[in-house]
Amino acid sequence: MMRQIKAALLLFLALTICVEAGRDGKIERKKRLGIREKRKIEKEKLKKYIEMRKQGFDEVSNTKSAAEMRDYRLRKKKQKGLIRKKQVSIASVLFPGVSPEEYRNNEEIVMVADLVDSAKTQVPYEYYDLPFCKAPKMDEIKKNKFYRKNLGARLQGHELKPSPYVLNVKQSHGCRPLCVVSVNSKKLARLKKLVARMYYVQMSLDQLPVLMRSKELNYAARGYPVGFLAPPATSSGLKSDESYLYNHLKFTITYREAPSEFEGVRITGFDVHPVSINHEIPDKFTPASKVNTCTGKTDVGNYPDTYLKIRTDKSGNFNVMYSYEVEWVESDLAWSDRWDVYLIGSPDDEIHLFSIVNSFMIVLFLTGAVGTILVRALRRDIAGYNEMQTLEEAQEETGWKLVHGDVFRPPEYNMFLSVAVGTGAQLGTSFFLTLMCSILGWLNPMRKGAALTAMILLYVLSGTVAGYMSARLCKFCDGKAWKRNSVLTATALPGLLTGMFTFLNIFLTFAGAATAVSFLTILVLFLLWTCVSTPLVLLGAFLGLRAKEIEVPTKINQIARVVPPQPLYLHPCCSMVCGGLLPFGAVCIELAFIMSAMWLHQIYYLMGFLMAVLFIVVATCAEVSIVMTYLRLCSEDHRWWWPSFLNCAGGGFHLWLYSVWFLTNQLDLVGFLPISVYMTYMTMISICFGCLCGAVGTVSSFYFNKIIYSAVKID
Repeated sequence: MMRQIKAALLLFLALTICVEAGRDGKIERKKRLGIREKRKIEKEKLKKYIEMRKQGFDEVSNTKSAAEMRDYRLRKKKQKGLIRKKQVSIASVLFPGVSPEEYRNNEEIVMVADLVDSAKTQVPYEYYDLPFCKAPKMDEIKKNKFYRKNLGARLQGHELKPSPYVLNVKQSHGCRPLCVVSVNSKKLARLKKLVARMYYVQMSLDQLPVLMRSKELNYAARGYPVGFLAPPATSSGLKSDESYLYNHLKFTITYREAPSEFEGVRITGFDVHPVSINHEIPDKFTPASKVNTCTGKTDVGNYPDTYLKIRTDKSGNFNVMYSYEVEWVESDLAWSDRWDVYLIGSPDDEIHLFSIVNSFMIVLFLTGAVGTILVRALRRDIAGYNEMQTLEEAQEETGWKLVHGDVFRPPEYNMFLSVAVGTGAQLGTSFFLTLMCSILGWLNPMRKGAALTAMILLYVLSGTVAGYMSARLCKFCDGKAWKRNSVLTATALPGLLTGMFTFLNIFLTFAGAATAVSFLTILVLFLLWTCVSTPLVLLGAFLGLRAKEIEVPTKINQIARVVPPQPLYLHPCCSMVCGGLLPFGAVCIELAFIMSAMWLHQIYYLMGFLMAVLFIVVATCAEVSIVMTYLRLCSEDHRWWWPSFLNCAGGGFHLWLYSVWFLTNQLDLVGFLPISVYMTYMTMISICFGCLCGAVGTVSSFYFNKIIYSAVKID
């Protein structure tokens, strides 16, 4: 009996080993695993991750354990494909097609100085507008590389300039004096203001943003602060609310060498540790001067008794000496995994998927409502109306057929409606083309300047669509002033947005913000508007006027029918609020991620999800407009043109209200100008979103009316 039990146990153990070996062999051969095998691997990884967290391992350093933990946290972000997903690196997701840069030993590398920004103000400044060391002298080739900017980068204020910190590959050194800057009282007050509003300096090396990491706190943040304020109740002897400046930077650059795979050195990490230290400044300072507080062997650290206070001396100036040190550390981290730490803490992709499912459920609900109208109510109505015509009953008609002689009557202010519909069609076309270029890999959303430039150019090139749609609708409404209609289509929205932007730009210029646009950039926008967009709009209008006029199944009565009193839910304000709620609800969750990327410096790159949201919003607007139009016609109200536009355009109003909530609950903006910047840009976005939704609603209702009135017999 014991022998049989032992034999069974040995057989079971052998089978288990075979299964494990088979699974490991599949993993090594990269074959597709079964569902049970995948679940078992996931459980093992989760168990290992929990054990490592309990043991106190961090996720932000460049150690092997931290890389494994990041790989588990970001496992779903590294999946590519819809049905058969495969694992890829974060670098290939964020920067598809970008190859690593290899550097030679002792090769000179220049850091890039970007903006000095803050989440509290949203008003960035250029690096050299602050009292930092001057830019190094460079040859013309390197200078053109750094100072070259596109239109989008100019509008965003991103101007890449070489920082004063020059590095040599694998050459570490201790504290090294850089320069001495004298700050007068006026600039000193501004410096204190920047410290109080928590401004951060943004730099990059090898296209990698600088990071502040804390293994103890398991925390990583881009950039480093200009300075800090002493806490109100400090036990270190610091004066309450005293301002201190970070004037010494400890740079740590991690790299990887693998002679069997590639030649040279690949940079895999770029960290900074800011230090505030009151250096002993010699009388006649030069970079080669001997400074007792900054020698190659000096331990420079953050000690309360040596903090550098932002305070003037007897001469009324504030003299500060900047210094830095560099440490090169070899690491096993692969170049393709160096972006993982930047996405730690960002929302998981499953949340985006849940938002799509939420929006899709809204569409299903509306589709059911529209299906009920089309299949049940309309079929019954049409059958009843046709039966009346057959039996020649003399009773008076009721319902939506009663307004057949007025349903296609041109609305009041039809020119403005034509302009609004054409503008919305242009916005939708340009947005769709931008997303398609991004999905196909022709456009990288991580390069914000190039992405904004592409959006502007695609909007300009979509002017033909605006002119065509506007001219077709104007022609249907018997509009005679087609020239004025075409000019308004080309100038209405660009003129409004340009006016708002120019007015805001005046305040940004006086404030010295980096996002203040020069006259040359405004001139380029004006030339794009007048020389490219307007001719394309006129070409589209010409094609629309030459096209055959839209035919409708009913004739328009000479005298408009009197509209009876309408129920409360069809009141323009009520229907606009209710109708706009569903299009906004379809996009609200994804909108939260987009707003966080815009105003909270997070990363957004999921253009495929955004394309799905665009289709869902279009379907939602069409179905909401159809339902609201049917209810209006059943109440014998033939004035559906403007309500069909405004009902869906109400989504823009809800987006604006959401931006106000986001301002009060998610942002901590300080001052009138930062709030003005935020509200101005969000108002622009809300107007564009409202025009897009309204155009979809109007076109959908028009073709819905054509279908239902062509199905009944009308004398």
